[in-house]
Amino acid sequence: MQYSVVIPAFNEESRITTTLTRILGFMKDFVESFEIIVVDDGSSDETVKMVTEYSQDHPEVSLIANPHRGKGYAVRTGVLVSKGDLVLMADADMATPIDELKRLAVWIEDHDFDIVVSSREGVGATRHNEPLLRHIMGRVFNMIIRMLTRLGIQDTQNGFKLFKGDIAREIFGKLVLFGSDSRDITIPRVSAFDVEVLVVAKRLGYEIKEIPITWTYVPTTRVHPIRDSFLNFWDVIRIKANDMKGRYGK
Repeated sequence: MQYSVVIPAFNEESRITTTLTRILGFMKDFVESFEIIVVDDGSSDETVKMVTEYSQDHPEVSLIANPHRGKGYAVRTGVLVSKGDLVLMADADMATPIDELKRLAVWIEDHDFDIVVSSREGVGATRHNEPLLRHIMGRVFNMIIRMLTRLGIQDTQNGFKLFKGDIAREIFGKLVLFGSDSRDITIPRVSAFDVEVLVVAKRLGYEIKEIPITWTYVPTTRVHPIRDSFLNFWDVIRIKANDMKGRYGK
């Protein structure tokens, strides 16, 4: 299996089949073998039914139905069952177009990086239709991340990242904050699970490349500016504490 594409989904009935069709069309032209793993995060709408029906005509697509424990736990679930030599995590809203995968893949296949993260920052990156408040929130949060973790990455939070497969499965298997002890949640929220993934990767000594991409803001009601800003900050504090305690490795 050359590629595994892991897609977390929560109440995505309005676009999940369109997203899967776009990804299928691209991947069939891009590689010979691939799988698409949709991990449902306890949706209350028809997402599970729609993906199940879609997969009957498209064997490349499979579904895992999780309890509602958040995006981080959903991505972890998909990565740990993936079989691909390379693993892509991608959001269901396709804010980052699937064809940006070509730009990321070069840095693993030709330059032997272990992880390539897409970035909405830096020369060559393009943002479309992003509200000013959302942009300011993101930049302040990233500044905090860089101060506390010293990752040196301008955009940790964009949900489009490519990993060597074995490395992805190792990293996600070591998550603590968003690992096997994750609890059910009652409301969706943005989390800092990407930060934990990258902190683990850095602690294990893997090479990370950040690549500018084109990104389009997709309106959502799931982001609560005050609540999520506080919870994300608390996530980063806990990740930093776990790292200092050596819970991610030497």
